[in-house]
Amino acid sequence: MTDQDDPILAKRARAARLAEAGQRVGYACYLLAVAVFVVGAVNGFEGWVVALVVAALVAGSVTLLPAIILGYAVKAAEREDRQRGA
Repeated sequence: MTDQDDPILAKRARAARLAEAGQRVGYACYLLAVAVFVVGAVNGFEGWVVALVVAALVAGSVTLLPAIILGYAVKAAEREDRQRGA
């Protein structure tokens, strides 16, 4: 049986792809926040620098939290399937 034949496995594969994409976006937002913070530390913290750092941190947190939880859920479901021999 392949992923396309089993609707549960297909949903799990979509969830895994969504979790991976969310993690990439979340970590990219954190990287942006760090890079802008460094630029701000070197050149002086102007208002737009602070706003961009805070916005990137918030966006990263909002994106990353559900993505990490979804990723762990997919891994736990796959582990349970392996243990049951399915």
